[in-house]
Amino acid sequence: MTSPTADADLPFDLERLGAGLVFAGSLPGLEDALTVNAPAGTAVVQAPPGAGKTTLVPPLVANLSGRVIVTQPRRVAARAAARRLAHLDGSRVGDRVGYTVRGEHHAGPDTRVEFVTPGILLRRLLADPGLEGIGAVIIDEVHERALDTDLLLGLLAEVHELRGDLAFLAMSATLDAPRFAALLSTYDGDGPAPVIDCPSALHRLDTRWEPAAVARLDERGVTRGFLEHVATTAAAAHRRALAENPAIDALVFVPGAWEVAQVAGSLRRQVGPAVEVLELHGQIDSASQDRAVRGRAAGDPPRVVVSTSLAESSLTVPGVRLVIDSGLAREPRRDATRGMTGLVTVSASRASAEQRAGRAARQGPGTVVRCYDQKTFGAAPAHPTPEIAVAELTGAALTLACWGAPGGRGLKLPQDPPQATLADAVAVLDELGAIDGDGLATDLGRTLSGIPAEPRLARALIDGTAWQRAAAPGGRTGTKQQAAARSVGEIVAMVAGDARAPGADLNRLLAALRSGSEPSSRAWKRETARLEAILARTRPPKVPAAAAALSPGAGAASEAGLIVALAYPDRIARRVEGAAGESYLLASGTRAGLPAGSSLAGQQWLAVADVSRAAGRAAAGTGAVIRSAAPLDAETAQAAAGQLLTDRVHARFASGKVLARRERRLGSIVLGTTPVRASVEEAAAAVATALESEGLGIIGFSPGADGLRRRMALLHRELGAPWPDVGERALLGRLDEWLGPELQSLAAGASVTSIELSEPLRRLLPWPQASRFADLAPERLQVPSGSKVRIDYPAIDDPEARPVVAVKLQECFGWAATPRLVDDRVPVLFHLLSPRGSPLAVTDDLASFWSGPYAQVRAEMRGKYPKHPWPEDPWSSIATAKTKRRLAQGGLGGPEK
Repeated sequence: MTSPTADADLPFDLERLGAGLVFAGSLPGLEDALTVNAPAGTAVVQAPPGAGKTTLVPPLVANLSGRVIVTQPRRVAARAAARRLAHLDGSRVGDRVGYTVRGEHHAGPDTRVEFVTPGILLRRLLADPGLEGIGAVIIDEVHERALDTDLLLGLLAEVHELRGDLAFLAMSATLDAPRFAALLSTYDGDGPAPVIDCPSALHRLDTRWEPAAVARLDERGVTRGFLEHVATTAAAAHRRALAENPAIDALVFVPGAWEVAQVAGSLRRQVGPAVEVLELHGQIDSASQDRAVRGRAAGDPPRVVVSTSLAESSLTVPGVRLVIDSGLAREPRRDATRGMTGLVTVSASRASAEQRAGRAARQGPGTVVRCYDQKTFGAAPAHPTPEIAVAELTGAALTLACWGAPGGRGLKLPQDPPQATLADAVAVLDELGAIDGDGLATDLGRTLSGIPAEPRLARALIDGTAWQRAAAPGGRTGTKQQAAARSVGEIVAMVAGDARAPGADLNRLLAALRSGSEPSSRAWKRETARLEAILARTRPPKVPAAAAALSPGAGAASEAGLIVALAYPDRIARRVEGAAGESYLLASGTRAGLPAGSSLAGQQWLAVADVSRAAGRAAAGTGAVIRSAAPLDAETAQAAAGQLLTDRVHARFASGKVLARRERRLGSIVLGTTPVRASVEEAAAAVATALESEGLGIIGFSPGADGLRRRMALLHRELGAPWPDVGERALLGRLDEWLGPELQSLAAGASVTSIELSEPLRRLLPWPQASRFADLAPERLQVPSGSKVRIDYPAIDDPEARPVVAVKLQECFGWAATPRLVDDRVPVLFHLLSPRGSPLAVTDDLASFWSGPYAQVRAEMRGKYPKHPWPEDPWSSIATAKTKRRLAQGGLGGPEK
């Protein structure tokens, strides 16, 4: 029976609503904080799970500010919160308390508190940036750092600054409140928003550790052995708990929907009909979700709810006093190399583990059994990775462009998006025509933002409908339009939904949805109807002539393949002939495999809707696995992805000659190739490309060219400009400037062995300074004996080395001053040699050598080389390369003939 407080004009009875809830004691402090800066108060509410913040804060704020919107990160949480508050208020859902989630709207003009998902509120903000008629907004579970929630914090902080009467609150279950308080700030901007704390609402919690004897993860994901361990542990723990208290229900956490089904199936076999095993995840229908989060009625059997992280926070599953935690979670990860984003299984963060454990102690003493050890817990990250840091950002970038803040410019976001990921997202929006040159949303972009699907799917919805209408056979225009809208809407709703394609085959999933055998069929039909309604008020684009002329065919396979190809042209894939397993090459360049046993095996062309990283057999050895796709034909693929078609000559330089082929490609997929003769320009570019990738070693430096290059390098090192840098990178960056004629010769067919690089290098010498080149860095040095000895200049990549002259010791007698090069900047390093060329000494100070170490060298060498002069006084001796006998015969100085 409806309570008197259900009257829309009466305030919520906070005393009655808060009976038994810990957060009731914090309401006066929150009210004071909001009224200090009324009417536009701000606050951050920090309270542990089960304290009652989701139940009590919205009605308090509604009493102070009027109509309140409250976000919940998940649809099931939004519905559950609305139903609980309406029940406590004594009103019907949709009257004073309502909710709006995808495909469901239960709210009206008298609704005072409306629970919505973040995506719903984002679209409302874009349609009505001022949120007219709304007195307050509450963002719940901000600590989860979901992408839409982060965006809302930035957008609403700006709305709060502009509106003097909008209250703005954030609620968190963790200790990260100061970060969000700084983002919200007070209305006058003087400081952070006040933080309202609440004491822990948890009862005593016992923790048990029961690690498995098998690995949790392997190359294919979560192992079946570990899931069996989780199920067996849960069954045994619940059996023990029921022996003490028959009212205890259990909650089991696993990472994804597939794992939920596996564990639930094993549990049913182990516990039998005496215990009801329920599944809870995003892919089941709303009725099944609601049943799992409601308490069991009197006479019902005990329950075990097997859930993903959906039950981790923001809602209470009544009766749960036992939690079994796998310690695993699914988080989005973007693979920048392959250009794809997907969910990966990782160790749950310690914060998530504490949240899960807390579910057992909300309503009384409880127990958590962790199916892993304490070491694994300690090694887990402290918090979940913020979604904005790892997710694909095309939808977020479109939201920001529609808001007038491209890339988040000027917004107070909890974290800036990664620039590389954001740049990729902006590039996609530009290709879609969703943004203009300034990064702001076009009319099309605003249309796409209003469609509840990612931008590429939204564009495919519009284009696909226009294409279908243009290609459909005769009939009344209205009928054609309606049929096209329904067909395309069905496919987009399917791809955007949560249902998993069996064997990755979208056609099988579409058939199951149409027949009603898929559990999510009812939600899919509602979503299809919503998309049809959106299309009915959307002006269709002009269809390209080539597209209009191409009939997409009558079969469901062609329809699904067409729409997916329009949405994701870079994921059009062709089978790799001869590869092991079912391997496909995507237009983006990524290779991916079909899951084992897929009904798509053998298809030559696929339009891929979802591909994610995987390893081993699960991905046919490619590193990625196709999760959902539809068959395609070559003609449709090329029409749908016309922007990726290229017809170019590809020339390459290999084995000393230019080879060229004309290739027609769809992205990275080669459609056809023919040998051709490259033009001079194409051949020259191929040679330059080969040099840039493989280096100048392709041509090679002769000894003369290498010596010249070393001399030039020393001048650049010591004097800088205008003497050129002749390092590998610098030379490759100036190929046209110094090697142009030789490149043309190679392009025309000349052999690399015919290219001598000395003359090209000389083209880099600066004029008029080049006239001093031989003086600054001479090729040879004349020594006292009269010999002209080659100077060995340092290697290009050795910045500390000096020029070296290797000469017989006797040829330097009497030489006191060590020669210096480069205008006396660089002393020559002498390697003084024996008559047979063995090293005797290394010095850059000849005067010191003759006065000191020479005496010891003389003592050791004159007996070994008695035919050569070893005078006591090298200062007054004749410098010579000759023996004593030849010298006595009248020869002077220079080398022996």
